[in-house]
Amino acid sequence: MISVYITCKDIKEAKLIASHLLEKRLIACANIFPVTSMFRWDGKVVDEPEVALICKARKESFDRIREEARQLHSYEIPCIVALPWHGSDDEYRKWVEDETA
Repeated sequence: MISVYITCKDIKEAKLIASHLLEKRLIACANIFPVTSMFRWDGKVVDEPEVALICKARKESFDRIREEARQLHSYEIPCIVALPWHGSDDEYRKWVEDETA
C-alpha cells in the first residue's frame, strides 16, 4: 500500500483529480488540505497557497494514478509522489484493497 501525495493549484483541481481517481477505483480515499508551498521556480523563490492531496492506494496502481492525475493537472511539472506505508492496521489495509479492486 502507498499514499500518493499530489499538490494542486486550488481546491477545485484537487477535488477534480480525487473524484476522477475514485471513479476509476485507483484510490480508496483522498484527504485534501490547504498548504503553503515555498519553492524555486524560474530562478525565483515562490511562496504560494496550494492544496495537497493524500490518496490511499495500491502500490501497483501508482503509474496509472500518476498518468491519470497528470492528464487533469494544470501544472507543467506536478508533484505526484508515492509514499510507502509502514505499520498500518490490517483492517484498514484490507479496506483499501477492497475499494481499489
